[in-house]
Amino acid sequence: MSVTALKPKAAPVAKPSAQVLPLPVTPRRSNRAAAAGRVFAERIAPPLVVLTVLLAIWQLAFSGVGSSLPAPSDVWTQSRELITSPFYVYGTQDIGLGWRVLTSLERVAYGFGLAAVVGVLVGAVIGQSVLMMRGFDPIFQVLRTVPPLAWLPISLAAFMDSRPSAIFVIFITAIWPIIINTAAGVRAIPQDYRNVAAVLRLNQVEFFWKIMVPSAAPYIFSGLRIGVGLSWLAIVAAEMLTGGVGIGFFIWDAWNSSRLTDIIVALLYIGVTGFVLDRLVGWIGRVVSRGTSE
Repeated sequence: MSVTALKPKAAPVAKPSAQVLPLPVTPRRSNRAAAAGRVFAERIAPPLVVLTVLLAIWQLAFSGVGSSLPAPSDVWTQSRELITSPFYVYGTQDIGLGWRVLTSLERVAYGFGLAAVVGVLVGAVIGQSVLMMRGFDPIFQVLRTVPPLAWLPISLAAFMDSRPSAIFVIFITAIWPIIINTAAGVRAIPQDYRNVAAVLRLNQVEFFWKIMVPSAAPYIFSGLRIGVGLSWLAIVAAEMLTGGVGIGFFIWDAWNSSRLTDIIVALLYIGVTGFVLDRLVGWIGRVVSRGTSE
């Protein structure tokens, strides 16, 4: 027997097989879902719950026979078309609330835009001087307390037309908080910024755009947010007396026709529009001031 035959045979070596590793699970989708859930739970769910509770209380309080105000179910039944079709047109005066809101917003754009430009410029000039602040501030404080409708007879006598009169009422109502807040913001500019402007020899225009506007932006946009809210209030009140096809005249016409459900729907449109205007001006302020206007 040979020595070779006595050697034990080596065990076969298994060849390594390719092992497929599981792909790492990316947490992007789960993170997005969690973030969306947090946003819903923190910002969307609370107002929805409060709104549901208020509607339930309203329904229970005014669903009885002989109630003085309509319940939410009555509003939906009697004024469903105003809610679901805001842009219908059946005639010159028979149009949806969407068109009426746009008509009122056009007047607000003219009046508030003019008030914003004039208010910021006047406030910037007055804020440069302590004596001018002391001289004009009492006058501004008195004029800003005048109700919007108190200006309407004067504007009608001056312009002899309802459209420019309504725009003037918006302008004169919105300009005072813009002037006051802009002047306060200019006075609050640190002296170091003024010293830098003097060293760089900036002219008045450069100082306005590079120093004044960024520094006073939180004050300016606070005044603008107050002004746009007052503008929306003023146009609704003015349209009740001047007529036309705006949302204010629609409420007055609905009251004369005893359509309370239409008035409630119009109030909903007014509230949502005012909320959107406030958020829009606030968003512009954050963009311009890079978040410092919060």
